[in-house]
Amino acid sequence: MAEDTETRPASAGAEEREEGEIADDGDGSAAAAAGRVSAHPLENAWTFWFDNPQGKSRAVAWGSTIHPIHTFSTVEDFWSLYNNIHHPSKLNVGADFHCFKDKIEPKWEDPICANGGKWTISCGKGKSDTFWLHTLLALIGEQFDFGDEICGAVVSVRKNQERVAIWTKNAANETAQISIGKQWKEFLDYKDSIGFVDHEDAKRSDKSAKNRYTV
Repeated sequence: MAEDTETRPASAGAEEREEGEIADDGDGSAAAAAGRVSAHPLENAWTFWFDNPQGKSRAVAWGSTIHPIHTFSTVEDFWSLYNNIHHPSKLNVGADFHCFKDKIEPKWEDPICANGGKWTISCGKGKSDTFWLHTLLALIGEQFDFGDEICGAVVSVRKNQERVAIWTKNAANETAQISIGKQWKEFLDYKDSIGFVDHEDAKRSDKSAKNRYTV
């Protein structure tokens, strides 16, 4: 949420300015200086989504509690957002926090996600912060060989554990899925096996869904 900005007169002295504030002498020099700091665009725009755990206690349709937070398309925008939002260890139990490519909704029903699945890593309570950050950096930095196959990622906070998952587009593309799973483990330095589950299997029963691939 944006903070209120204090308005200062153009004649304000140096002693009145806060640390880091750019002085504007009225000739546009401050604006010019700011313009010289170029943003670093990302290959794709990404959107943060939040699934409100409070809404899950009511009898509502699945997915209706997921709301977009903000879309970013530069490195600077990402860090500005990331540094001002709660990290997974600070979220309430039941919360899901998503980061998906722009125009893709984190829902099974989304046409781009419908035929895909997800790789999932589980960890203890309060342990997902590092996994989540490194996953985000790998995604927005286009570090995966089959990055076009990736829809986004989600971190889920539950009572006894936390989970980070990467959603992909085409579960039948074994070459892409295996590559994504192996690279993800390398990026996170994760030693245990992880499994890939089709969304179609997960829809039927999350508890009985079997891994289609394991790395």
